[in-house]
Amino acid sequence: MADPLETEREESLFEAPPMGEQERMVEAVLFASTEPVTVTELAGRMPHGSEPQVALENLAKRYEGRGVRVVRVGEAWAIRTAPDLGFLMHKEVTETRKLSRAAIETLAIIAYHQPVTRAEIEEIRGVSVSRGTVDLLLELEWIRFGRRKMTPGRPVTFVVTAGFLDHFGLESARDLPGLKELRAAGLLDNRPPPGAELGFGDDDDDDLDPDDQADMFEDE
Repeated sequence: MADPLETEREESLFEAPPMGEQERMVEAVLFASTEPVTVTELAGRMPHGSEPQVALENLAKRYEGRGVRVVRVGEAWAIRTAPDLGFLMHKEVTETRKLSRAAIETLAIIAYHQPVTRAEIEEIRGVSVSRGTVDLLLELEWIRFGRRKMTPGRPVTFVVTAGFLDHFGLESARDLPGLKELRAAGLLDNRPPPGAELGFGDDDDDDLDPDDQADMFEDE
């Protein structure tokens, strides 16, 4: 017959820590991580019986109104600077170079039409898409390959990544700005070019050497 005291002692070894301690654990992991962390990853690091999802939700409420927030990025979570304080990080986040117009348009089409094939991107833009443009966005880890379409040739599709959402402070692709906001930000022309669903023009930077990715950027 099993010893009741021994059984109780063994069960106590798997007893989850108090929720306050779980929140501290989640907070420590998010703070130290350079990438957003999923609930599954947190569960794998925390003691048996922990509830990382509950701890995350509690932390998110606790950080409301603070200088940093606990935010959801796709299927993961991260600690990020409050949006209204972003100007304080201006020097740290200012880019000396920017994506070419071709790359920006291609990225926008993928974001708004995902999953989308290369042929569909070219149909929307009205011009061909160079291999260099797609390779650059893949290298930045802002897009990735999606599932192949069940059409002749089974072409590969492209979708945006969690890294793209994180970079632009979005929880999901549903939070993408509208066309007015994109034009106000200078990402789209104000003039409506003929035959372009998203307002993209016919000019292209895709005649650049696809192997020279440095040429896919423009100096500011």
